[in-house]
Amino acid sequence: MARDVRSVGVVGLGTMGAGIVEVFARNGVDVVAVEISESALDRGREHVTGSTDRAVARGKLSEADRDALVGRICFAVGLDALADVDFVVEAVPEHLDLKQKIFAELDRVCKPSAILATNTSSLSVTEISVATSRPNQVIGTHFFNPAPVMKLVEVIKTVVTAPDVVADVEALCERLGKVDVTINDRAGFIANALLFGYLNHAVTMYEGRYASREDIDAAMKLGCGLPMGPLALMDLIGLDTAYEILDTMYRRGGRDRRHAPAPMLKQMVTAGLLGRKSGRGFYTYEKAGSPVVIADESTPVAAAENAGAAGEIHQKVRKVGVIGSGTMATGIIEVFARNGYEVVSVTRGAERSATLSEAFKKSLTKGVIRGKLSEADRDAALARVTWSATLDHLADVDLVVEAVVEELSVKTALFSSLDDICKPGTILATTTSSLPVIECAMATSRPAEVIGLHFFNPAPMMGLIEVVHTIRTAPETVETTRALVESLGKHPVVCADRAGFVVNALLFPYLNDAVRMVEASYATADDIDYAMKLGCGYPMGPFELLDVIGLDVSLAIQRELYLEMREPGFAPAPLLEQLVTAGYLGKKVGRGFRDYR
Repeated sequence: MARDVRSVGVVGLGTMGAGIVEVFARNGVDVVAVEISESALDRGREHVTGSTDRAVARGKLSEADRDALVGRICFAVGLDALADVDFVVEAVPEHLDLKQKIFAELDRVCKPSAILATNTSSLSVTEISVATSRPNQVIGTHFFNPAPVMKLVEVIKTVVTAPDVVADVEALCERLGKVDVTINDRAGFIANALLFGYLNHAVTMYEGRYASREDIDAAMKLGCGLPMGPLALMDLIGLDTAYEILDTMYRRGGRDRRHAPAPMLKQMVTAGLLGRKSGRGFYTYEKAGSPVVIADESTPVAAAENAGAAGEIHQKVRKVGVIGSGTMATGIIEVFARNGYEVVSVTRGAERSATLSEAFKKSLTKGVIRGKLSEADRDAALARVTWSATLDHLADVDLVVEAVVEELSVKTALFSSLDDICKPGTILATTTSSLPVIECAMATSRPAEVIGLHFFNPAPMMGLIEVVHTIRTAPETVETTRALVESLGKHPVVCADRAGFVVNALLFPYLNDAVRMVEASYATADDIDYAMKLGCGYPMGPFELLDVIGLDVSLAIQRELYLEMREPGFAPAPLLEQLVTAGYLGKKVGRGFRDYR
C-alpha cells in the first residue's frame, strides 16, 4: 500500500530549501521547516514570506491562500522536530560529510516508515544513503530553482532504493504538480550533467579572451533562444556552488576534462567573487543579492558612442552581393534589401534565380499579410534586388556574402574567383557555420578583407550574427562589418576564427553529450528533453533540436569541432553516426531520434 504522506520535513532553509517548503505548503501538505539556529531560521522564514508576498503582489496568490499556506508551516530549530513526519527533504550545502552527518541523525530521529530524500544536485545519493540503517528508504529528489516555479523534479534511485519508495515519491511529485524524471544515481544526473559542461566551456572561452562576456551571453540567448547566457547563469547559481558541482562531477564522472573547473572559476571563488549573492561575479551588480547589473571596467563602450561608425556604414557599403540559392541566401537577401541596401543575387543559373526570386517575393508578401511590412516597403525592397547567374556582376559591389554548400573546396574556389572579379576594398564574407574562415581568406590575395558573417536561420527573424575574424583580417574590416551588422538591426558577436565560433562550439558538445546519455541507456530522449526544458527553461530539448537541425548537419559540425579541438569528449557519439548512416536524418526525412511519419 502506498504511503499517505501527510507531513514533510525540510532541512535547510536557504533559497532552495525555502522554495521546497513553499511547494509543499502550496499543495496542502503540512511542513516542518528546520534550521540549525534561530538566526538561520529567521532568514528562512523571511525567504518564505518574501516569496509568498511577491506572489500576492503579482496576483499569483490570494491573501487568504497565502495565509493558509504560511499556516501549514511549522518553523523549528533542530532535527528532533522531524520525529513524526512521513517524508524528509534535505537541502543543505553540497558537502558530502555534512549531508552524511545529517542523514545519520535523521535515521535516528525519524520514524521507521519515513522516506529520507536529498536535494543534492551532484553528490552520490548512494554515499549519502549508507550513512543510515535504511538505505532502501533513501532517494534523491532534485528540485530546480526557483522551486515554486520550475516544474521538473529529478527522482534519483540507488541500486538499493525500494521500488515502493520510488513509486511513492513519483506519486508525491504528481500531487505537487511537478513532472518527475526517474533516473539512476550518476554524477550530475541529467540536467546538471548536460548543463555544467556547457557552462564550464563558456568560462574557458571567456578566460581565453576568445569573446567578451557580453558577446558569449548574447550569442546563446539570441542564437539558441536560451533564457540566460551561460556567464549570467553562473552568477545566478553562485560561482562557489558551480565550482563544487563541477569538481564533484569531475571526480565522480570519470575525470572528464570538460568538467574540471576552469582555473578562472577557482580564482574568482577564492577572491570572494561569487556572483549575484556577493554583488560581483562575471558581472558587477547594484548590491549583494541584486539582479541589476551595473557598468564596470569590463563593460563595452555604449552603442550610442558607436553611432558615428554605424551612421557612416552606408557610405562604405552601398551595394551587396549574395551568392547562393538556398533558404539562407534568400533570408540574407531579404535582410539587406529591407534595410536599404542594393543587392545583387547570384545563383548557378537563370532557373535557380527565378525560383529564388519567387521565394523572396513570397516571404515579403507574408510580411505584408502579417502586418510586419507595408506594401510600399515591400515594393521598395523588391526593386533593390538584381537577379543574376554570373559572378562578373559582382565587380562593383562593396561586400560579398557567400551562402553556398558547406564544402571547403567549393568555398575556396569561389573566393579565388571573387578575388579576381571584385574591386579592391570589397569585403568578402563567408556564412560558414563550422569551416575555417582562414582557408577562404588564403585562397585570395586580400586576406585582410575576408571575414566570417555567420547568420542564423531564419535570417530575417534571428537577431544574432557572428562576426568572425582571422589572424589576417584587418581591424578596419572587423569594425566596418560590425557597424554593418548593427545597421541591419542585428546584434554582432565578434569572435576569432575557431571551429564552431561561439554558438556552435558551446551548443553541439551539449547535444553530443545528450546523445551519449541515451546511448548509455541512462535516460530516454523524452526524459532528457523534459529535463532540459522544464529544469533549465530551454525552448527545445536536445533531441527535438537535433531532429530540427538535421542529424547529418549536427554530425558534420561535431566532427569539425573534434578535429580542431582534439578533445576526447567532443568525439561524435557512435549512436549519432549510426543514425546518419541509416538515413535517419531528422524531421526533413521523417525520422531521426523520433518518427515524424
